[in-house]
Amino acid sequence: MQNTVKQAISFAGKGLHSGKPATATVLPAPVGHGIWFKRTDVQVGDRMIPARWDAVNRSPLCTKLENKSGLQVSTVEHLMAALAGCGIHNALVEIDGPEVPVLDGSAAPFVRGIMGQGGVQMQAAPVMAFEVLKEVTVRDGDASATIAPSDTLRIDFEIDFADAAIGHQEKSLVMNNGSFARELCDSRTFCRQADVDAMQANGLALGGAAGENAVVFDGDLVLSPGGLRHADEPVRHKMLDALGDLALAGAPLIGHYTGIRAGHSLTNTLLRALFDTPGAVRMVQCDGAMASRLPGHGLVWDEIPAVA
Repeated sequence: MQNTVKQAISFAGKGLHSGKPATATVLPAPVGHGIWFKRTDVQVGDRMIPARWDAVNRSPLCTKLENKSGLQVSTVEHLMAALAGCGIHNALVEIDGPEVPVLDGSAAPFVRGIMGQGGVQMQAAPVMAFEVLKEVTVRDGDASATIAPSDTLRIDFEIDFADAAIGHQEKSLVMNNGSFARELCDSRTFCRQADVDAMQANGLALGGAAGENAVVFDGDLVLSPGGLRHADEPVRHKMLDALGDLALAGAPLIGHYTGIRAGHSLTNTLLRALFDTPGAVRMVQCDGAMASRLPGHGLVWDEIPAVA
């Protein structure tokens, strides 16, 4: 069945790129609503922004949504991953600024908030999902993203960085039975020190802080106090981002995603190609067996990492 949150849940912090304070409140929503953002700091015009692939204003550094009036909300990927990973299909996210708070740089605070403050409310309607029927691939230089038919959502990811502390990493994970919470949700956003310097010089990553909300690497060094939460935390975070970006399909996606050096923009390009390819995807009503293979099904509190 479709799910929403049982009660309002608020998350306060600062934006990773803007550095500005913001509070995002996740509210229950009715059957068939999907996920929408509402800018409460704006008093006139259309304040509603759909969490959907065709509303993405593509950016290499984060996922930014924009409605037809030009109103935006950015860095939505960690919250979207948490909603998908907790099996939330319907919610309204009220936010009082242009960027979702980064919190600790992972999705764990969102997951713990959703599951700990009331949890999930089952609704009286079956889940509708997008089933992938044809393989679709997009490329950008040496980066690629592919979605192929599967009976569940599976994410494979591969990264390769010159920095020895990151290097080559790859991981594969089926996204059901609480696996997102157990394996991925506490992995933080990461970057190289040289990239931090360049971004901040250009007015970005103003809210980033090593150890507080990001893992920073410099060659063979991990600069963040406390080190890594997982030896392969970078690739796990890339998979977290991918789940959040794939959640912008507008309904759970049943398919096998493979990302090689892929980022937010390329995953959105993949969704656009998927929905533009005749016969590549169809909407289906999930029976019990299919619903049991969706992200979030079977998640219990004890599986959620205690880091947040």
